[in-house]
Amino acid sequence: QVQLVESGGGLVQAGGSLRLSCTASGIRFSVIAMAWYRQAPGKQRELVARITSGGSTNYADSVKGRFTISRDNTKNTVYLQMNSLKPEDTAVYYCNGAGSVWGQGTQVTVSS
Repeated sequence: QVQLVESGGGLVQAGGSLRLSCTASGIRFSVIAMAWYRQAPGKQRELVARITSGGSTNYADSVKGRFTISRDNTKNTVYLQMNSLKPEDTAVYYCNGAGSVWGQGTQVTVSS
């Protein structure tokens, strides 16, 4: 059974940092692209960052220079380091594997 489990969300003040983790099971983690999406209340889900199996990355313009996606294939885990957080980063963050597998989401709330 394929499963993605996120952790690391929470409440932080503007300017602070959080690191999200997503651990995969039941899937050949090392050969698939992984991504983080987010969905704010009343808005569509949007791509935040993506990392290929080879380690190439791309980011939404709104997070470039502040967020970093990385992966550890020995732990079947993808990370999202979020720095200089802004209130507009408040959303539920979802891990995605291979474009089709989703985690349950983790809430990130940034207070002003």
